[in-house]
Amino acid sequence: MAIKLLFAGCGKMGGAMVAGLLECGHPGGDIIVVEPNPELAKNLSDQGIVAVSTPDDLAKSLVPDVVVFAVKPQIMDDVVPAYARFAGPDTVFLSIAAGRTIAYFEGHLGREAAVVRAMPNTPAAVGRGISVAVANGAVGKQQAAQCGDLLAAIGEVAWVDDEGLLDAVTALSGGGPAYVFLLVECLAEAGLQAGLPEDLSRKLARATVAGSGELLHLSDDDPATLRHNVTSPGGTTAEALKVLMEGDGLQSLLTRAIAAATARSRQLGG
Repeated sequence: MAIKLLFAGCGKMGGAMVAGLLECGHPGGDIIVVEPNPELAKNLSDQGIVAVSTPDDLAKSLVPDVVVFAVKPQIMDDVVPAYARFAGPDTVFLSIAAGRTIAYFEGHLGREAAVVRAMPNTPAAVGRGISVAVANGAVGKQQAAQCGDLLAAIGEVAWVDDEGLLDAVTALSGGGPAYVFLLVECLAEAGLQAGLPEDLSRKLARATVAGSGELLHLSDDDPATLRHNVTSPGGTTAEALKVLMEGDGLQSLLTRAIAAATARSRQLGG
């Protein structure tokens, strides 16, 4: 992928993407990062990446293939306008920030700007994330492929045509890791209440969820089949599932949680 990449910011998600790109063999010299944090900038430079502190330090002749907005949504107003000079047929803008719509970027960059909005999640830090992306009408097939390749450096990629779906995506996969971590906490507490020593209960809960996730990842079976494989009729797991699968059980809780998060995402996106 011999393309010139410009990152606006390089926090946790941007850093995960850069690390994934380097691991995939993308030349560090073709990655430019605008990063005001001196420590982060030095770390990037040590990896052969071009790091500058402000957009003003970028070469006037620079025409990046992809500009990646990897800063927090709350500072986006201060960041985006400086990159409007790159808006044109040769550059696509890829945002991995939650809540900022395509219309928002078109408002700052111009309606002719090619914009892809993506929602990744935190397992990107270990190359096991999933991103859902949507493009505006100015994005060409090659530009969409370039953005897809960038996102693939941190995990799986899916595309949608309806930007409105990203609110539910944010609720499900964006926040999903937090729900899984909460499950580990709850399992550990339940084990403690059942009489297990605290350290052992925590260890069992953590290893069980991590191992089950890996089994799901490697298996061709769907989750329901894997669940049935663990559940002996009339056994202990079946008794637990009776509680979890009651009308007000886990499915009801998660449905309400995702609905609440989806509604909040819509509010934040205006």
